[in-house]
Amino acid sequence: MHRRLHGRGALFDVDPAGLAPRLVGLRPHQHRGHPFEHPGELPFVVLTGARGLGKSAVLAELRDAYKGHTPVALVDCADAQFAGPPAERPAESWSPVAQALLVIAEQLAEPVTGAGRITFPRLMSGLVAVAAGGWSDADSERIRREVERILLLNESGSWISGFAGRWAGRVAAKVVAAATGSGPFLSGAIEATLESVAEGFASRRHQKASVWYRTYPNAGRHAQRGLILLSGHFRAGGTSREHAERYLVRALLADLTEAYAGVLPRMQRLGRPLVLIDDAQTAPGPGLVEAVLRDRAEGIADQVAFVAARRGEGREELRSAVRRELPEVARRSGWTPDAAPSSRALLVALPPLSPDDTLHIVGAVCDDIPVSPQLPYATHRLTGGNPLGIVLLAESAAQNQAVSLGELLTAGVRLDEDQEAAPAYQALLDRLVPAEYLDELTVLAAAHDHDSACVLAAALLPDTFGPADVRALRTRLAEEGLPAEPGRFVGDPFVRTLLLLRLHLRDADHASWRTAHETLIAHYPDPEQARYRLHHELALGSSESAVAQLRDTFHTADIRSWLRTLRFVASAPYFHAHDADGRDFTGHGDRRAAIALGRTDAGQEPPEGADAVLHLRIRRLLHAVWQLGDPLVLPDPKVCDRLRFELEQLSNLRPAANALLWRASRDWPAAALAGRPMADPDDTDDGPDDRSGEA
Repeated sequence: MHRRLHGRGALFDVDPAGLAPRLVGLRPHQHRGHPFEHPGELPFVVLTGARGLGKSAVLAELRDAYKGHTPVALVDCADAQFAGPPAERPAESWSPVAQALLVIAEQLAEPVTGAGRITFPRLMSGLVAVAAGGWSDADSERIRREVERILLLNESGSWISGFAGRWAGRVAAKVVAAATGSGPFLSGAIEATLESVAEGFASRRHQKASVWYRTYPNAGRHAQRGLILLSGHFRAGGTSREHAERYLVRALLADLTEAYAGVLPRMQRLGRPLVLIDDAQTAPGPGLVEAVLRDRAEGIADQVAFVAARRGEGREELRSAVRRELPEVARRSGWTPDAAPSSRALLVALPPLSPDDTLHIVGAVCDDIPVSPQLPYATHRLTGGNPLGIVLLAESAAQNQAVSLGELLTAGVRLDEDQEAAPAYQALLDRLVPAEYLDELTVLAAAHDHDSACVLAAALLPDTFGPADVRALRTRLAEEGLPAEPGRFVGDPFVRTLLLLRLHLRDADHASWRTAHETLIAHYPDPEQARYRLHHELALGSSESAVAQLRDTFHTADIRSWLRTLRFVASAPYFHAHDADGRDFTGHGDRRAAIALGRTDAGQEPPEGADAVLHLRIRRLLHAVWQLGDPLVLPDPKVCDRLRFELEQLSNLRPAANALLWRASRDWPAAALAGRPMADPDDTDDGPDDRSGEA
C-alpha cells in the first residue's frame, strides 16, 4: 500500500491487486498494465461514510497514483467555483454541472506517458452553445474570455495556445457581429462557433465531432439546430436543463471514447481515464452521477473509471446500488447490475482505522518526540479510528508534547505554516460537523432523545429553534453518515465528546454546562429514568445519589442490567476538576483516581443503616469505571488493578451472578489498558472456579 495511507490496502494493493488497479487497468504509481476485473461495463464506485474517514484523502491518493500515467481529473463539488456563476455571467447560461465538465475536461486534456493531450470538440461545442445563451448583452472582451477558456481547456503555454487564442478571438468577433445583425442572436453565435470549429480543425475526427449534435432529439440531422435546442433546454432550467446537462456529460464521454479509438491510441494509452468526484452529495455531484448511470443503464457505453466520495450512505439517491464494505472488495468486487440505473453504482463503505494503523500514524507524526506508549491506543479509543481525529491529535502531541488527550484537544495546533494555531477540538469540529449547526449541536449533544433535546433547546437555544428543527437536525445527522446510538442524540462518541467539550468551554464559568445538566436532571424525575438523572448529576460532580442507587439495587437487580447502568452513569463527561464537595474549581486535579484507590475512604461516613463495606466498595468502583472509561484520560494501571479487585469481591456477594461479575473483573481492566471501550462481559462458563467465585 502507498506510504501515506493506512488501512486502505483493499483499494491500492498491487499484489494481489486492489480495487483501483483492477478498474483502471494500471498499477498505482506505475505505467504498467493490469487485467481489468470488468473488461466490459464497469461499476461507478462511490466511497461512503461520515466526515473525517479519509474519503478525500483516498481520492487525492488516486489522483497522485495515476497522474501522468493515464488521464485523471479530480473535482470537489464543495468548491466555491460550483456554488454560483461568475458575477458577469447570467444564471440561465451557467450551472454547476456545466462548470464541472469544463474543469474535468481541462484536467483530462493533460498529456500522459506515451500519449499526447486529449481534445474535446463535442464538449467544447456544447459548452460554447450553453455560454452563448448569456451573451446577448455581453461585451466582446467577456465573450472572448469565456470562449477562450472553453476552447483552450486551460492549455496556456502549449503549442496550441496561440492558435486557439486567435481562434477564440475569431469566434468572439463573429458573435459580436451576429449580435448586431438582423438575424436571431443565438443562431448567429452558434453558427459562428460551428464555422470556427470547421475552419480551425481539418482532421476527420474533429469534423466528425462538429456534426455530432445532429443526433440531438428533434435536431432533424442538423448540428446547428441541435446546439440551439441544447442551449434552449439549458436556459429553460428544471428537467429541461437536466436533459441538456446529461447530453453534455455524454459529449465528454464520447470525446474520451474517440481518444481511445483506433489501433495507435490503444497501443499508446494504457488503462482507463479516471474521473474523481469529491463531496458528490452536493451539486454538481448528483447530476454527474445520475447522467452516467442512466446512460450506462440505457446501453450507451463508456470506458471511464469513475470514483466518487459522498457523506452518508446514499440510500435515497442510490436505492439499487450494490453495497460492499471495503475489505469485501479487496480481491473482487462481486458487482453485477440489474435494470435499475442506480444498480450501476458500487457503494463502498470506508471503515475506521485499526489500533495498529493508529500506532503507525502517531509514530510517524511524532517521529522522535517521546510520547506515552499508551497514547496511540487511547487516541484510537477516543477517535474510534477516525483518520482525521488520529492525525490531528498526533499533530497536537507533536507540537505541544502534552500528556492527556484532554490537554491535546484544548491545546493550539497549527495545521499549516501560514495559519494561526487553533484549539485542536475546534479544528476537528470545523471538519466533522455541519458548520451551520455547530451551536445547536453543541447544546443538544448532552441530550438522549427527541424530548430531552427539545427541553435543552428551550433552555439554551433561541426560541426560533423548536421541535421541528430538532427532528430536522436528527435527520441531517443521519444523512451525514453519523451512527445512531440508543440513548444518545449524537450517536458518534468522538463527535459527541468534542461537542460536549465545546459546551463546557462555552462560558468562562461553565454556566451553559451547568444549565444543560441541571435541565436534564429536572427532566428525569421518575425512578425508571434514574440512570439518566444520575448520569447528569455525576457530570456536575455529584456522586452520592449514584452510589446510593447502585448500592441499594446490587442484590436485587439483574446483574447484566446493573453493570450496564454502572457503565452508563459512569460515562458522564469529566472535563474539569471538582473539589471535595463536587463543585467546579480552577485546579487541574482529578480526584477520581484517589477515590477509586480508597485514599479518601477514611473521610467518608456511609449513610445510616447502609452496609458500610458495600457502600465504600461501590463508591470506589463507580469512580474507577468513571476514570478508566474517560476517553480523554490515559488508563492508570493502579486503577485497573483496583477495578479488577472490586469486581472480584462483588462477585462473591452474588453467587448466582458470579460468572458475569468475575468476567467483568477480567474484561474491563484489560479493555481499558488496551484502549478499548468496556463492553458487556461474556458470561460463558469457564469452569467450576468461575461459579464458585474463587479466583
